[in-house]
Amino acid sequence: MLCLTFLLFSPTIQAQTPRPTYCNPLNLDYGYTPIPEFAAAGRHRATADPVITRYKGDYYLFSTNQWGYWWSPDLSSWKFISHSFLRPEHKVYDDLCAPAVFVLGDTLLVYGSTHNKDFPIWMSTNPKANKWKEAVHNFQIGAWDPAFFLDTDGKLYLYWGSSNELPLYGQQISRKTFQPIGEAKPLFGLNDQQFGWQRFGEYLDNTFLDPFMEGAWMTRYNGKYYLQYGAPGTEFSGYADGVQVADKPLGPFTPQPHNPFAYKPGGFARGAGHGNTFQDAWTNWWHVSTLVVSAKNNFERRLGLWPAGFDAEGTLYTNTTFGDYPHYLPTGPANHLKTQFTGWMLLNYQRPVRVSSTLGGYLPNYAVDENIKTYWSAATANPGEYLQTDLGSVSTVRAIQINYADQDAGYLGKKPGIYHQYQLLSSLDGKRWKVLVDKSRNRTDVPHDYIALPAPVKTRYLKLVNLHMPTGKFAISGLRVFGLGSGTKPLPVQGFVVLRTEKDKRSAWLKWAPDDKAYAYNIYTGLAPTKLYSCIMVHGANEYYFKGMDKDRPYYFTIEAINENGVSTRTPVALAR
Repeated sequence: MLCLTFLLFSPTIQAQTPRPTYCNPLNLDYGYTPIPEFAAAGRHRATADPVITRYKGDYYLFSTNQWGYWWSPDLSSWKFISHSFLRPEHKVYDDLCAPAVFVLGDTLLVYGSTHNKDFPIWMSTNPKANKWKEAVHNFQIGAWDPAFFLDTDGKLYLYWGSSNELPLYGQQISRKTFQPIGEAKPLFGLNDQQFGWQRFGEYLDNTFLDPFMEGAWMTRYNGKYYLQYGAPGTEFSGYADGVQVADKPLGPFTPQPHNPFAYKPGGFARGAGHGNTFQDAWTNWWHVSTLVVSAKNNFERRLGLWPAGFDAEGTLYTNTTFGDYPHYLPTGPANHLKTQFTGWMLLNYQRPVRVSSTLGGYLPNYAVDENIKTYWSAATANPGEYLQTDLGSVSTVRAIQINYADQDAGYLGKKPGIYHQYQLLSSLDGKRWKVLVDKSRNRTDVPHDYIALPAPVKTRYLKLVNLHMPTGKFAISGLRVFGLGSGTKPLPVQGFVVLRTEKDKRSAWLKWAPDDKAYAYNIYTGLAPTKLYSCIMVHGANEYYFKGMDKDRPYYFTIEAINENGVSTRTPVALAR
């Protein structure tokens, strides 16, 4: 369950209205990959391709191969419901892979990816009670990465496709019989010669394969149709969602100038592709999408939630700035062009750590290096194994995120009844300790546990002590402490330049003077000085190779420095033609 608390502020902190917060990756009880060949390098948790749909006042979250789904009243606490969407004759591992989820009248409908024509569309009017039946026994379109869209005129459409050769397809579907109407229409494909972000690979160089296009999702806004898609590959930090816009549900489509619209290639939790765009109870827009781990397998992934929306000109955007730091959840209408970031900084990046033991090369500092792919592992899962982090000085701690890693996990698929137990201790001097968070009686599975403290705490040292692991060794990919340090913010970045050549305008080399007071930098880019909608967080470097541009458009850039005390002012906006 995503653990949310309401925040109380001490008299020494500026008073604010208490608001709930969350932190990516979402703290869901993710199942383990059910596919044995995907677990050859180690069994691990995995899901992707999420859809959140609001139905009868609650939110329902479906994603790949979880053997069930989650529901929430508030986007904060999530309850898992176990359910298989396969019939006995379906001998496949993919139980609801990359699902299509949509509401038709008073009914919630679900359909999973398949290339065959013998899979059902499922329906429910009471999904909270886990009551499902078939709406269609055999749906006659074998669609991978499907997405249904009900237009305001009552017409129903299906979009699908997952290929590095074929385009996305669309087709009208009868809302009474669910049979196809007319022929499937090819809509559009990728063009990586034009759009740099569509190139395949971690370094956007088309190594090994051509780029993939997948994960269709349709949103209608102000009479326009926004067909969204994931590219170029789910394994990579640059996995993103693009969008093309049309006046009709089946096109013709034109790429939105701002692309990709959901993009997070930097930071701890990377990737923002193959998801869906939805509205909350106050009509605020959100985008939920896939986060990349890809340590034990290409398809080791998690889920992230981002504020989204449409600007005054109808541009679809997703706000991923500080996207894996604590953010406020909605309590009413919000302007997502303005940050929902709490302002709580990361306090222990690359700070000294002490541990009870170490397994092989899974070194202690991997727990504080802001890389979700690397992790520290203790030699055992015994009670008493610990990880201690030093904040460097007495700081104000507001929240902690504990990201467990899968070392020697023993499960394939969803395992009910598993749980984590631990204690989190705090100390001013590293000698006298007190319990800050006690999860010794916890009975829930919390692989990315997030705890917003009920009141700010002054401390320097934190110690995470294992009591029980659900499986495998006690291993941590990120013990992340958030709040405010006791020093000063960094000064503005000096010497920021953007080098973009005539030879390949999809790419640029960004450089700046290093600042020993900063642990990271945010690079903002976009198509206008007031529309810098993309943000890239860079750790431990004073350069970045940005390869995600449309070769025919000018881009604008600015940068800010980050440390545990806050964020510098941004540099003047630079133009790269």
